[in-house]
Amino acid sequence: MPLSKNQTPPALDIPQDVDGLLRLAAQSMFDVLARSTEGMMVVDRHHRVVWISDGYKRFLPALGFNDEHEFVGKRVEDVVPNTQMLQVLETGKPVLVDLLTNRAGTFLVSRLPLRNEAGEVIGALGLVLLDHPETTMQPLIQKFGRLQQELEDTRRQLAAQRRPKYTIASFIGASPAALEVKRQARRVAQTDSTVLLLGETGTGKELLAHAIHSASRRAHRPLVSVNIAAVPETLLEAEFFGVAPGAYTGAERKGRDGKFKLADGGTLFLDEIGDMPLALQSKLLRVLQEQEVEPLGSNTVLRVDVRVIAATSRDLAAMVAAGSFRADLYYRLNVLPIRVPALRERLDDIEALAEALGEDIARRSGMPQKLLSPDALEWLGRQSWPGNIRELRNTLEQVSLMSDDMQLTAAHFQGGAALAVADEAPPAAVAPAAAAPAISTAQAVAPLPELIEALERDAIRRALQATGGNRMAAARLLQISRASLYERLARWPELEAKVQVSGDA
Repeated sequence: MPLSKNQTPPALDIPQDVDGLLRLAAQSMFDVLARSTEGMMVVDRHHRVVWISDGYKRFLPALGFNDEHEFVGKRVEDVVPNTQMLQVLETGKPVLVDLLTNRAGTFLVSRLPLRNEAGEVIGALGLVLLDHPETTMQPLIQKFGRLQQELEDTRRQLAAQRRPKYTIASFIGASPAALEVKRQARRVAQTDSTVLLLGETGTGKELLAHAIHSASRRAHRPLVSVNIAAVPETLLEAEFFGVAPGAYTGAERKGRDGKFKLADGGTLFLDEIGDMPLALQSKLLRVLQEQEVEPLGSNTVLRVDVRVIAATSRDLAAMVAAGSFRADLYYRLNVLPIRVPALRERLDDIEALAEALGEDIARRSGMPQKLLSPDALEWLGRQSWPGNIRELRNTLEQVSLMSDDMQLTAAHFQGGAALAVADEAPPAAVAPAAAAPAISTAQAVAPLPELIEALERDAIRRALQATGGNRMAAARLLQISRASLYERLARWPELEAKVQVSGDA
């Protein structure tokens, strides 16, 4: 009924107290947002989705859900790929404008924390402000796309740089001791527990650490190595845990990530762990137990997910008894110990190791691979090798580079004995001239590489003919590896045309 002239309109229903006004404003804002946004979602402090608006329901099929009953009640990180709602819950800070991309598309979104009367974060509100912003915000989307591509390229480059260099197959040897090490490495690679590699220097502990990482579920993530003995004690803490911006005079303005942060999601290899100072051992123990690091000069604790592989050539148990290594850290490291045997404990592997090392020496030096005579292998097998495989490689490299001979004998490794043996050889040991191939003067003055190549090709042809074209038998006859034979056959395909090659049968 219309009002008369003497009547006054009824008072508007506006709360007079401040709390009432704020509640009304919040309700009105929520209603406006619910009508004007493309969709809304509320999650509780336990990350569970507790409510979605009618507008949000249209995104469910693209996210893999038939209706809201399958969606509501689930943890938000399990149902919304790439969500940042967890960041809002953990920090209590809003994310006012952001781009979210997942299976449902690309969206312009906001995320706000929800607090109780005591100011505690009890949940978060997510708003889809704009659906398919690529049609209305083209410049911003293009810039976002470029940044995303640059980020992916950088990640790929870093992953390539930190990709493990070795696999378990790279640990060469078929002796019982070598096979047992490889069996243990495969077993521990399937876990995330800490591994402690024990063994003398030069036994291949770093190679084994790479191999364990490459066989683990973390193989696609970084492998970060730190040689503790090579880092000055004053820099170790910053090296491990990082530095906050401006932590001390001369510190980088942007700060610097430590090795634990760089290895997040992957593996951290701590070589020479026995050289870690006592003062830092307690901090390392905390990281291993809590998976948390605190950068130097920062009050912020960062969560990390790092699998640690440690190695040492020292007797940690004796160091614990002497008080130079913490017992609790030793027990925390010694979860999955693997003892890497010394070379003298697996001398049966000398031949395979020498062949592999010889191939690598030839590849790095650009020179032909030198062959080892039976007496050279016998001589190598009689040595004690206190420097283990590293010493074996050094010996092979030294003799290979200092000798012009294509086959190395025991005399080459015995130093000056080689010349004495040659001088004392009786005339009868020299083959008759008729048995040697005739070499013309023109051939004699040909370049040495050409002469060597001609001899190699002739030797391979003769070996293939003698073995009926069997490559494996020919390689054994020539005392070279199959890989070396295949490489030469690829270089000289006419040899296969002259001989019917039967492969490795």
